[in-house]
Amino acid sequence: MNKVKIILISLATLIGLSSSAHAEMALLQSDDFVGFTFWLISMACLATTVFLFLEYGSVATGWKAPIAVAGIVTGIVFINCMYMRNVWAATGDVPITYRYIDWLITMPLLTIQFYLVLSAVRKASSILFWKLSIGALVIVLGGYAGEAGYILPFLGFVIWMGGWIYILYELFPGEAGKLAARSTNKALVTAFERMRMIVTIGWAIYPLGYVFGTLTGGVDFNTLNVIYNLADFVNKIVFGLVIWIAATANTIGSRR
Repeated sequence: MNKVKIILISLATLIGLSSSAHAEMALLQSDDFVGFTFWLISMACLATTVFLFLEYGSVATGWKAPIAVAGIVTGIVFINCMYMRNVWAATGDVPITYRYIDWLITMPLLTIQFYLVLSAVRKASSILFWKLSIGALVIVLGGYAGEAGYILPFLGFVIWMGGWIYILYELFPGEAGKLAARSTNKALVTAFERMRMIVTIGWAIYPLGYVFGTLTGGVDFNTLNVIYNLADFVNKIVFGLVIWIAATANTIGSRR
């Protein structure tokens, strides 16, 4: 198992370094706050990825999948932010397309974490897995189509909001919310509530960015890059650590 951990960590690091090497290397200026936030979130995500994979072998079997997915999410953000950081340093601009590459993978992974966490302590329907992942894909694809000009920007926003509202429905009065409400596992319930709040409040940043960046043009994309980078601390890193805390609590409880 230790060899597997080392291999996974090495692969994540090498992929990130090789990805950044393909972009033109340019040094960040000392007063480049936007570039600093790219660097900060990439290093924080790398540290979180390493930590989660190191903890993978220490948690109970049912919690291994959520921990692994949490590590994959932060690993993807690390790779993408390293690439965006180099693009920013070389050109002074980061197209919004790079954000959607991240979101296309990480948003479905984050939503299915609710299914995986529930499945760690009780049986959950596989239909829930698909409902949550499809809802996340609707968000990303609708938003991208609107921002890229394939459909009217406002229609893209409506599709985005529709997908997000559907996910919130599943997490509160819907199937996932009902399963969590019936659970007697305190660590699971606490983690589910915190994860749900992150998707409710933390994810609100994205449609707001769409409104002020694409629909109204009231906020420039440099400012949005800073906001999105800082939001990743909560939406990706804290989200994963919340799962780790629940996994650790359940593992310790099962050994008593």
